[in-house]
Amino acid sequence: MSPLCVLRALVIFWSDQCSRVLASSCLRRIYHLWVAALVIFGPLLQYYVNPRTIFANHRNFFNIKFVQSAWGWTCLLLGGYILLIAYISTHSVLSTLRHLSRLVVGGAVWVGSSRLFLLIEDVTGSCFQPVPEGRLLLLPDLENKCSCEGEGYRWRGYDVSGHTFMLTYCCLTIAEEAAVFRRFLERGKPAGVPLRMVFLLNATLLALWNFMLLCTVVYFHEYSHKVVGAALGTLCWHLTYRWWYRSRWSPGRPGHGLFHKTWDAQKTD
Repeated sequence: MSPLCVLRALVIFWSDQCSRVLASSCLRRIYHLWVAALVIFGPLLQYYVNPRTIFANHRNFFNIKFVQSAWGWTCLLLGGYILLIAYISTHSVLSTLRHLSRLVVGGAVWVGSSRLFLLIEDVTGSCFQPVPEGRLLLLPDLENKCSCEGEGYRWRGYDVSGHTFMLTYCCLTIAEEAAVFRRFLERGKPAGVPLRMVFLLNATLLALWNFMLLCTVVYFHEYSHKVVGAALGTLCWHLTYRWWYRSRWSPGRPGHGLFHKTWDAQKTD
């Protein structure tokens, strides 16, 4: 058997297995609990892990290249997957664009949340000047973060963890979108190696985001900042995927309008 045939067989096997796992009703019920447990109890691991590991350094490769551009990576890989799934299923550019627009909504959620977090930090903070013995001297004359840091001082406010927010939202979004692939296969849609590879890349990205979320809650940010960030990420996901996307005037849920005609015909037969 040629190496290409072996590679093709492996891609088909692993994409089938991953699609079964991600479409599992059991996983879909407990995944939110898993993410919540990761954020709430994950920080306890800081007492058992090596504080000098590479992942404890906020300048590590994965944090710089992936986490800081989490939504960009998610849009790139998930966008390719949604594009192929929607167009192969409907051959409609309009329907494909409608499904892709969920990523535009996600981008708007990220931009709006980032600005909200900065506003919260600015409103709740104060300016401090470092003094000997590690203490901080309050400087009440500098009333906003921009002027404070412009003078070379430190601004201390309530800093909601944007990384925790974004990783939580990305994990839930990829898990929801990727679950559609099993239905795509069950309805006999053409699934070549390129599409399966794109799906596997999304599954790999989901695993990476889960790992980086664990690293973030173990090594970085204050506890309440992480919990609030994850809670807001989950709330934004519920408001979009569980509420708005079920309404008529929305981009629609993942898989909506892609398979039901074929499925109804199969049930009739």
